Amino acid sequence: MKKESESRRERERISGRKKSTVKKIHIQHWKVITFYLVIFDIIAINFSYFLGLWLRFDARYSNIPPEYFHSFLVFSPFYTIFVLAVFFVLRLYKSIWRFASFSELNRIFAASVITSVVHTAGITLFVQRMPISYYMIGAVTQFVLVTGVRFSYRYITLLRSRRENNMRAKHNVMVIGAGAAGQVILKELKNSGQLDTKPRCVIDDNPNKWNRFMEGVPIVGGRESILKAVHKYDIDQILFAIPTASPQDRKDILNICKETRCQLKSLPGVYQLANGDVSLSKMKAVAVEDLLGRDPIKVNMDEIFQYLKGKVILVTGGGGSIGSELCRQIAAHEPKQLIIFDIYENNAYDIEQELKRKYKDLNLVVLIGSVRDSRRINMVFEQYKPDIVYHAAAHKHVPLMETSPNEAIKNNVIGTYKTAYAALKHGAQRFVLISTDKAVNPTNIMGASKRLCEMVIQSMDAVSKEGRIDLLPFIHAHKDKQIDGQVAYDPMDHMAVYGGAGASERGSSNGAARDAGESADSAATARENSAAAAQTAAAGRKSGLRIESVKNQDRTGTQFVAVRFGNVLGSNGSVIPLFKKQIEAGGPVTVTHPDIVRYFMTIPEAVSLVLQAGTYAWGGEIFVLDMGEPVKIDTLARNLIKLSGYEPDTEIPIVYTGLRSGEKLYEEKLMAEEGLKKTDNELIHIGKPIPFDTEQFLRDLEELAKASYENSGDIVKLVERIVPTFHPVGKNPTGEERPLPKKAQKETSASIGEAVYAGPQKAQAVAAVTNG
Repeated sequence: MKKESESRRERERISGRKKSTVKKIHIQHWKVITFYLVIFDIIAINFSYFLGLWLRFDARYSNIPPEYFHSFLVFSPFYTIFVLAVFFVLRLYKSIWRFASFSELNRIFAASVITSVVHTAGITLFVQRMPISYYMIGAVTQFVLVTGVRFSYRYITLLRSRRENNMRAKHNVMVIGAGAAGQVILKELKNSGQLDTKPRCVIDDNPNKWNRFMEGVPIVGGRESILKAVHKYDIDQILFAIPTASPQDRKDILNICKETRCQLKSLPGVYQLANGDVSLSKMKAVAVEDLLGRDPIKVNMDEIFQYLKGKVILVTGGGGSIGSELCRQIAAHEPKQLIIFDIYENNAYDIEQELKRKYKDLNLVVLIGSVRDSRRINMVFEQYKPDIVYHAAAHKHVPLMETSPNEAIKNNVIGTYKTAYAALKHGAQRFVLISTDKAVNPTNIMGASKRLCEMVIQSMDAVSKEGRIDLLPFIHAHKDKQIDGQVAYDPMDHMAVYGGAGASERGSSNGAARDAGESADSAATARENSAAAAQTAAAGRKSGLRIESVKNQDRTGTQFVAVRFGNVLGSNGSVIPLFKKQIEAGGPVTVTHPDIVRYFMTIPEAVSLVLQAGTYAWGGEIFVLDMGEPVKIDTLARNLIKLSGYEPDTEIPIVYTGLRSGEKLYEEKLMAEEGLKKTDNELIHIGKPIPFDTEQFLRDLEELAKASYENSGDIVKLVERIVPTFHPVGKNPTGEERPLPKKAQKETSASIGEAVYAGPQKAQAVAAVTNG
């Protein structure tokens, strides 16, 4: 141990000596540079004014009058000391001249002006008046020499760096855009010694810039010259540097670029240029959404700000793709409090940390829980009293829900019902459901569950306006019950958690049964209480009893609305991340059908429209977002393969796997019975609600909840009875084929494809035939 200790001390001593030596070397290095600069400046100062005297008298030493030369010699020592002092004060010996810029040039100019004025005044007042040309030539020469020696060091190191870059360059780069952003990108490409790229040419559609140079790089032509220039200059990387380009121009240019198989990068948007935040670090790989050519979404930010400012806002599913973006945009509009509610703590934690970093003053609360837990939901509303609720919590994967239909009903439908009921009970001003175009004429249980969610919202709104919450079924079981080995449904939990007719009389006995729920006696008690609750509920409905015990009656009734939109690019589980993983693995890329099409929108676009739609709500509406033109998934896959530098079918094969269970070739925005009503935003429409019997639906909902908690094998048939537009296709969880309805069987793939490409009117017509 002693030897090891001595050895360690010896190594530390040697290491310390080495560090000290390195430090001394660096100090001596900069002292040497400063010393040489001082010597050069002394020579330059005296040479400058001698040159002025020499040139003034015809560049002949013999022609210089002795009194002028004597005056120069007398004044020079004092002037030299003064100049060095000024240079030290203005930090001309402290700068790192390798990175000299305009600020250093300004300091040199200021020093030259000060010293030349002092030289003129000093030699005139204390020695002798000299010719005017002497002063002028001396001052200019001094400025040129002092500047030249310093900036020559920068120029030499820059030339050396560029020569090394050219020798080391692995990528030849084309820059598209000869504007301000392009100029910044070119300068960074040429000046950075850390990059292995070499700018070879610039493309710009302005013919006035053709055959000219920017930062020493030729501007070779417009977009029609891209393919030719790529071949001529052996380009393997293209940087799109036109943040102000319109979506259509961007799409057209990038469509040309993707044929080159070069790596593509672009600036995210015009705000980068507006903020002066343009650099290579801001360049991102061109994504497939850049090829959609969609015009920028326009929303009324003032309306959204007034709508959200100072409100307590709850976002369920706040850690998901849509929920987290809702939180980001809401946080920017100064809410009184933002509450994120999610069952997945990792997602909730990530968005919490992001918002805390960006919005220091945001009153943020993050809660973990499930929308299926009545007591947890009720506790959240009781404690925080949210004004606005955005309900984004849901299961959304079609194939997974096909094999677990009861879970889709529990989470999507019953979870929505419980959250909406809590919003109604605690007087929330507005409840906004995030829905999907898969709710239109659904062929899968996920889409059908979202249609049921819409019907729940419409029913809640009707009940809210009429003040008849006695119509609402008792489906607030806070946990599954085991009775004789089977899952039992306990409607009495509604009484215990939320109150209502008969709750005060039976609350204590029901609570005792719950506490002893694992014994046979408690099971019997639960059954008796369930029957009593059902009788009370039936009596309430029959008598038309109005329950006015909802809290916060001073607040207006809750407005319930739904917002329906299609697929969002980049969301968790969307096709694009899947395609990217498949391409990285070398393929194949799997597409279910060559003719399958979907509507697409980016997450921020969709969320901004959701927020805007919330400002238009009066209650009961289903808002439909204009998703633009439908996109073929096959085309999307091929574009992504090309953007990745590969050739579809040859280098990366595309395999068609067939439509999955419950999957449609196309999605619709509206059912045939629904019409469209305009709003102030041309991208947001209101679908005319399809009338249905609210009381019957609520009774069916109670039956559906009971069946789902009992994990019934007939849940799909029950949903099909409640949702008339639901036509399940494919195999059910037991493996049986679920055939198309007779009328739907007449529909062919050709007619579906024709409907998609003929426009929404033809699509609605086909949908009408399909659904009878």
